[in-house]
Amino acid sequence: MSGKSNYLQQGVLALIFNATALSNIADNAAVSPLTNLYVALHTADPTNGGNQSSNEISYTSYARVAVARTAGGWTVSGSSPTQVSPAANITFPTSTGGAGGTASFWSVGTASSGAGNLLYTGPISPTINVVSGVTPELTTSSTVTED
Repeated sequence: MSGKSNYLQQGVLALIFNATALSNIADNAAVSPLTNLYVALHTADPTNGGNQSSNEISYTSYARVAVARTAGGWTVSGSSPTQVSPAANITFPTSTGGAGGTASFWSVGTASSGAGNLLYTGPISPTINVVSGVTPELTTSSTVTED
């Protein structure tokens, strides 16, 4: 039998999303630890081997949204599975033109722009059709799951 314990599931998500040490195993004491994670929208699955710009949506005024690595930015809850969700809705800039498209996946990564490292990805349901005037938003019911 293999798999993560409830303790490890909760600890890993708290370390990544809240910058909370996993006692005696891992901490957030790097020289310059990230203070934010960056949420992006994608028109297709960026895949586990992709990066933050893989299939990333493109429209005039689009930008990734910074979310603090704190309990004020992310809520870690439950056990087996353990989930993390935004503590508040994540609102992207309103589309002011450009191709847009349908946002069908979201991701959490390490960079504010460019080909940063993906940490987690998941589908958006329902998808978001982004055209001029639309303000895409992920709600607090958007979740990342460790099991």
